[in-house]
Amino acid sequence: MILRNGLWKYCSSKQETEFLLSLDLAGELTASRGKQAALLYALSNHAEDHYRRVRIPKKSGGYRTLDVPDHLLKSVQKRILTQILEQLPVSPCARAYRKGIPLLENAQPHTGKRCVLKLDIRDFFGSITYLSVYSLAFPGEFFPPAVRTLLAHLCCLHDSLPQGAPTSPYISNLVMAPFDRYMSGWCGARSITYTRYCDDLTFSGDFNPDQVKSTAEGFLLRLGFELNPDKTGFFSSSRRQEVTGIVVNDRPHLSKSYRRKLRQEWYFLKKYGAEDHLRHMSSPLPPEKYLQSFEGRVRYVLSIDPDDREFADMLKELSAGRT
Repeated sequence: MILRNGLWKYCSSKQETEFLLSLDLAGELTASRGKQAALLYALSNHAEDHYRRVRIPKKSGGYRTLDVPDHLLKSVQKRILTQILEQLPVSPCARAYRKGIPLLENAQPHTGKRCVLKLDIRDFFGSITYLSVYSLAFPGEFFPPAVRTLLAHLCCLHDSLPQGAPTSPYISNLVMAPFDRYMSGWCGARSITYTRYCDDLTFSGDFNPDQVKSTAEGFLLRLGFELNPDKTGFFSSSRRQEVTGIVVNDRPHLSKSYRRKLRQEWYFLKKYGAEDHLRHMSSPLPPEKYLQSFEGRVRYVLSIDPDDREFADMLKELSAGRT
């Protein structure tokens, strides 16, 4: 059912509840329609009781804090994601959290450019408020106000977007859609390439970096975001230009240091075997899990550069060792 904002006021509470139940967000959690509605309202009213805080190590050092929903809330959020959110379009400039869009597609458009500007949004998920989720993730032309309120509460924690909920990544793309549309048009008129990967903004071409940064910063402030000055970078073609970990000066490829580390690991794996290698590194990983991780990184190299014979041969040996 699609109605314009003004027509929702003619819906009764019963009709709003019927609309909510038609979304089938409870799934197999309960069969009774009455209990489905009660469950959804209870979850939305007490969402904070269904999260636990976890810390996971970051590759760059330190820890990332996540608020992870329990099984009950997570089940509902997954259905919100697949049955509602993923039906709404996001900007083609958004390259993260979209099915079938590999990391390479965020870097490739910036290949061989005179200069690359990288900007980063501070506390990205934490800066996305309940009001933004209500307004931009659950638009009024599709949902009556009471249902929008309930859905936004089901996806928020303490009035912001929790990093750890399955709905949060796609919602972030929907919230950023106005910015993506504006910057895409502004940059297109100036022959500047723009893409966004989560909170990483990349611009490439021949331009004044201060003008681009000022334009982006002004619109972000209107949306409640701030740039992180410590992660601003401007790189001419005479320096190494990296976009989301991929070097783009002449062709997309991974850095020499990344490839060198994999070569070293491969050398020790072949010389000592997985068990002795892991023992030497004091790694708690079981050999099978480590080998799966190592193979995944080799496949990642080949996804960026499919013609790399060295890593293609490495993958072939790894695959042969499993048979």
